[in-house]
Order: sequence, then structure tokens, then C-alpha cells
Amino acid sequence: MISADFLQSELFLYLILPLLIMFSRIIDQSIGIVRIIFATKGYKGLALVAGFIESLVWLLAISQIMQQLNNIFCYIAFAAGFALGNYIGIYIENKLTLGNVIVRVVFQFNADQTIALLRENNFRLTILDAYTFNGPVKMIFSTIKKSDLKKFLALLKENNPMAFYTVEDVKMVKEGFFPTRSSIFKRNKS
Repeated sequence: MISADFLQSELFLYLILPLLIMFSRIIDQSIGIVRIIFATKGYKGLALVAGFIESLVWLLAISQIMQQLNNIFCYIAFAAGFALGNYIGIYIENKLTLGNVIVRVVFQFNADQTIALLRENNFRLTILDAYTFNGPVKMIFSTIKKSDLKKFLALLKENNPMAFYTVEDVKMVKEGFFPTRSSIFKRNKS
């Protein structure tokens, strides 16, 4: 058991307690960002659990601040934890592969070969003829699982590294075609 003398020591009050507050803020802020992602993607249950944990950890951190109103190190730790929590939360969000994205690609040249390569890898494409200030171009749209984005972009860059593309999150997809990783289904190429 931790002694009362240790809890009142300078080591605890000016180093350990601020570090605990900072780590609490990192956790609650990171969870907060992930909770927002869950909520916007429609994962209500996960958003509920994340919100509960986020609030509980925040309350624990703020209660310690309120008990140490004269300790500037606790304030600094609280703010540092918030900032680091944002950074870590964004990192986690980038690593999560939840949901779908839409990829828009504008080809300046060599579109046919890249389109064939994407189709061979089971990516569904909508192909348009478009015009830019430089003249006619091919444009494709593809709604894919976020977990397949790296593969899609690798195929695109392999064959057409100068293609312009944008990627956006999609909240909902209705009646789409998404190949499964272990599918034995082969698309009919007729």
C-alpha cells in the first residue's frame, strides 16, 4: 500500500502526479478522437463505450487537478496530455481501416493500362471522359473499403505515378460491390 507520506512528498506531487495526469489526458483525448470516428461511421455501441471510458478518465484527471490547484506542474501536464492525446488520436485514426472511401482519379495519360490493372484486382470503377484546360482526360471513381486503399493506390502508382487522385470518407454505401479477401468469386469479364 502507498503511504500517506509518499503521497505528500515532493517527488509524488511535482513529478509522479503530473505524469499520471498527463498520461490520463493522453488516453482520454485519444479515445475521444476514436469515439468521434466511431460515431461518424455509425458504430453506436463502440462510440458509447469509448465515450464512457473517455469521460471516466477525464474525471479522474480533473479531480486530481482540483485537489492540487496550487501545483502548476499539474496544469502543464494536463495541457501536454491534451496536446499529445490529439496527436496520438490522429495517428490511431489514420491506422484504423473502418468504413469506405471514394477514390477519384484523373489520368493525364496511360489510363487504359491502369484501368485494366485495377479491374484485374477486382476494383469496381466508374469511368468518365472529362476535359481539363489541357484537353481530354480519363477520370475514374471507385468506392472501396478503407482497408483496400493501400492496395488500390499501390496499383495506381505502379502503373501511373503521375495520376492525380483524391480520397474521401464515405458515410454510407448502398448496393455496392465489395470483393471479399478470401472470395473464390471471379468477376465475369464478358
